[in-house]
Amino acid sequence: MIPSVIVFALAWVVLAAGGPGLMSTTAGDAVPWGAGQFATVASMWIVMMVAMMLPTVAPWVAALSTIGRRMGRGLPAGEFVAGYLLVWSGFSVAAASVQWGLHEAGWLSAASSLGPQAAGGLLIVAGVYQWTPAKQACLKHCRSPLGFFLTSWRSGRWGPARMGLRHGAFCVACCWALMALSFVAGVMNLIWMALVALFVLVDHAVARGPWLGRAAGAALAVWGVGLVAS
Repeated sequence: MIPSVIVFALAWVVLAAGGPGLMSTTAGDAVPWGAGQFATVASMWIVMMVAMMLPTVAPWVAALSTIGRRMGRGLPAGEFVAGYLLVWSGFSVAAASVQWGLHEAGWLSAASSLGPQAAGGLLIVAGVYQWTPAKQACLKHCRSPLGFFLTSWRSGRWGPARMGLRHGAFCVACCWALMALSFVAGVMNLIWMALVALFVLVDHAVARGPWLGRAAGAALAVWGVGLVAS
């Protein structure tokens, strides 16, 4: 767990030190993006996902350690976390691609945020998704680490990494809409990132998390309708 805490802290330090300014400069640049700009923005998205999502994997690492003790041997939790973060890195590249497209279309402000109409539509989509069976199924998975390991165990050299990849896929499916809301508040808005990270952590850990998620979804949808109507 110590290395994960260090990576988590470093990610927030990097974001606080240069993320918002970098995104504002990139979004405000009138010239078309190139490979360099895309690589930089994708890297910042990866750092942002590490900072926001790494705490949610802590119960999974703890569960993996518990199983390891019962088996009488240590299990490579680092490989599980690496697989998990690899999936979020793929999501980050996709998000940077979307940001590139929105930039080229002139839809983003200097703070890398959408205008009211588009932002409202995105809020409605995110709010409705909180109520869908797909969201609830993925959330059920994310709240049951021991159940997952007991029923979906993968042995062998790459077993932990494969389990991390699978868990990461569920986690992306659970949280993609909330992460997309960065385009509403502004990509690299640190306050918004902290609030979403806290919400995701509570949503995954608290017994009444699913009802909290539905209530938040309703609030997001109302917020979105208000933006669209204005």
